[in-house]
This record gives sequence, structure tokens and C-alpha cells, in this order.
Amino acid sequence: MIRNWGASAAGAIRGASAPVTHTLIVLCCLVFLIGPASGLHPAHGGGEELLEAQRAYFRRWGVIPADLFEGSPGAVLTPATALFVHGSWVHLLGNMLFLHVFGAMAEARMGRVRFTLCYAGCGYLALLGYAAANADSERSLVGASGAISAVLGAFLFLFPRARVTSLLPFLFFLPVRLPAWVVLPFWAALQWAAAGRAGEGPGVAYLAHLIGFGLGLGYAWGRFGRATTVRTAPAPAPEGENQP
Repeated sequence: MIRNWGASAAGAIRGASAPVTHTLIVLCCLVFLIGPASGLHPAHGGGEELLEAQRAYFRRWGVIPADLFEGSPGAVLTPATALFVHGSWVHLLGNMLFLHVFGAMAEARMGRVRFTLCYAGCGYLALLGYAAANADSERSLVGASGAISAVLGAFLFLFPRARVTSLLPFLFFLPVRLPAWVVLPFWAALQWAAAGRAGEGPGVAYLAHLIGFGLGLGYAWGRFGRATTVRTAPAPAPEGENQP
């Protein structure tokens, strides 16, 4: 089971290219900038006109659970289109930061195809799962959070000891480097607690985060759980020595 990576292997992965991750970031940013949520396009107007354009945009491209489970053919595609739609600048930038930090290493380890399948498949199912739990809701659900949560779950399995810089409120938001096996389960616990308090008002789909995280973790375990173990060595192996 792949659990720990040596310094040379981890360094190589950090330096590897991540075209899928970077393409996803660019696409999400472009979709946001040309859409009404950014507020930058003059064709969408301002004031109430802009708000109405945003509501229509989210309703067209986002997931509406009530429509999805009424059998509308077009609604089946919305868990895929919603992955590229974000509701605000904060929503977009927060998601893209997480994708940039965790996506590159996960993609380098998993490979482009498997990473894409994990991101798109788990993201789709995360939104579908949230919609199933709120089948009567007519609120639009948008964002890549479920897919990015799947990347976090996969990252936790593949790199449990990788150091992650975190800002902890009880330490006055000072940056602290902690292993992923500490940071990511703590993050998931926060999502669980927040999901239990979520009301009917507009907010964050914490349940989609939890579903995506679990799916990503399960995907990585199913795909890489029986792979050859890679030892953690205090120094690079002598030239010519093969890793088991």
C-alpha cells in the first residue's frame, strides 16, 4: 500500500507538470469572468438587472434538485456543468487555491486520465448525492467544491505525511506546517459539523464536500491500495538500486 514517499520521490512529484489541474483552473476562471456572477460584463447590466441575470444563469447551469429528480433530460447534465460555475469571487478564489495546492501533486501521482476521472466523476456524484438528500429543493447548487474535496480525499491517501501550510484560528491565524493526516481529517470534521447545522438559507453545500472527500479517498484506495509499497529513505538510494 502506498503510504509514505521518500524525499526524492516527493520532490520529483512536486516539480512535475500538472496540465489537467492548470486547465481546470483556467476554465473555471474564464467561465466566471464571462458570466454574470463576476459583475464585469456590461451586457449583464447592473442592480436588479444583474441580479436577475445571475439567478437565470445559476438556474440554467447549476443543479436544481427538484428538477433533477423530476426526470428532465437536460437536468442530468447539470452536475457536470455546475462544476465550472461559481457564485462569487470568494467562492472561485477559495476553490482554485485548494485545487492549485493539492491538485498538482495528486495529478502527478495518479496520472492525467485517472486524475480527470476522479475529479469529474467524484465531483458529479458529490453534487448528485447532495441533490438526492435535498430532492425537494429548488435552490441552485454550483461550484467545484465537491470535485476539489475528492482531490483532498485522494491526496490524504496518497500523501498522508506531506506537510501542508495551515492557518489556525486559535493560533491567531499564524501559518503552521502540519502533515496532511492531521489537516485534512480536521477539515473533514469541520465540514461534518457544519453540515449538521446547515439550514434552509443560502450557504455552503457542506454535504457535497463530505461526499466528494469520501469518494476521492475511496477512489485512491481502490486504485492504489494494492500497489507496491515505496519506502521512506533518509537519503537517496545508491545509483542503480531499484525501489521495491
